[in-house]
Amino acid sequence: MNTVFKRTASALAGLLGLAAAGAAGAAALPVAKPETAGFSAERLRKLDETMQALVDQGQIAGGVTVLGRHGRIVSLKAFGKRSLETGEAMPADAIFRIRSETKAVTGVAMLILYQEGRWRLDDPVTEYLPELADLRVASGVDAQGRPILTPVSRPPTMRELMTHTAGFAYGLADDPASLADQAYYRAGVLQSDSLDHMVRKVAMLPMYAQPGVMWRYSVAADLQGLIVERLTGQTLPVFMEERIFRPLKMKDTAFWAPAEKLPRLAALYDGDPATGKLIPANEGPWRDVSRPPPAPSGGGGLLSTAGDFARFAQMILNGGELDGVRILRPETVALMRSNHLPPSFQVTTNGTAGVLRPDQKPFPFSAGMGYGLDVAVTVDPRLSGAPVGPGTISWGGSAGTWFWIDPSNDLFFIGMIQRLGGVGSGLDATTRTVVYQALERPPVKEARLNSSSR
Repeated sequence: MNTVFKRTASALAGLLGLAAAGAAGAAALPVAKPETAGFSAERLRKLDETMQALVDQGQIAGGVTVLGRHGRIVSLKAFGKRSLETGEAMPADAIFRIRSETKAVTGVAMLILYQEGRWRLDDPVTEYLPELADLRVASGVDAQGRPILTPVSRPPTMRELMTHTAGFAYGLADDPASLADQAYYRAGVLQSDSLDHMVRKVAMLPMYAQPGVMWRYSVAADLQGLIVERLTGQTLPVFMEERIFRPLKMKDTAFWAPAEKLPRLAALYDGDPATGKLIPANEGPWRDVSRPPPAPSGGGGLLSTAGDFARFAQMILNGGELDGVRILRPETVALMRSNHLPPSFQVTTNGTAGVLRPDQKPFPFSAGMGYGLDVAVTVDPRLSGAPVGPGTISWGGSAGTWFWIDPSNDLFFIGMIQRLGGVGSGLDATTRTVVYQALERPPVKEARLNSSSR
């Protein structure tokens, strides 16, 4: 463990150095000792031990974690290797594929336009994407095995689009249990050569369900990316750079990494089904992050660092502002982290395994959990079993990243590893348990959270 703590000291020293280094250092949040932020440093070592054990066991190549409270970084740690092939140590500013954490950023992009009056929550999606005027739902197959398609009862709303209740599919896998997801997968929706091409494909493919009847993980955030482009006349990468990344000094967050940043890109691994050992992941050319993507994915296309995402999280904790720059109004942030699901809703699987048919009752995402605008939200921690405060928002990415932002305890946590699907043992839940066991001071404020905005 000595090497871990040496690396820890180096990372913190680097942050302190950045803070005093002028323009480049402006990206670093202030640093504080755990005790001054209400943590037990001794108990917090369990977090380091947990991450290092995964490296030692060969479950992950490496990772970076960052914990912040009261506007300061209290723990920034790098573990393991950036690349097993080169043996290079993981740098604290390593660039990771954050995949579905992109959805939270796309949600902020949409809310910037919402507070400018460009759209309303209960507007029909067809007002912005007219290609979706004739959507149909897959309700089964006929005697010849052909899909039975039923017209949607009404167009999905923007609120439903931002809460995965619009009825769209995703197509992350060629799943025979879901006609809609299978159709999306085979049509290559996520591999479209432009966002306009993507929406034209979606318009021709079956919906998973009627709008507003269930939560279903979907291509919705990618459609939001196209809406951003049409409302602003800018590409999604340009809008995010000008309105989010540059103002927040998120200097390493983008949809691709130029040549000079590729040496900091964390190599990506998967688990060998036969041996369980790490093997290089085969992502395919459509996920080439060394060049601008033809269809920037608002649902899963961003690269970022733990430090950059810490600034994004702190902006949310501050009610939409950081270092004197306002991205969102406090009431807009409150809207984002309010639960927008009706009480009768339950949350289904993420579309990659154990998929349910439309005629099957969905199983709960988790008791006490809801969904805000492009983020999960903890409505009642007692029911959810999580140690977080009410109003905590969270999500994760399929390449092994996760975060939560807890306004009740004025803290955030970001974890980044480089293994597809994570480690399969609930690392996000494990880190939450460890962090809150180390938290000694009580919450500093109440999180006022409506159980539903309806």
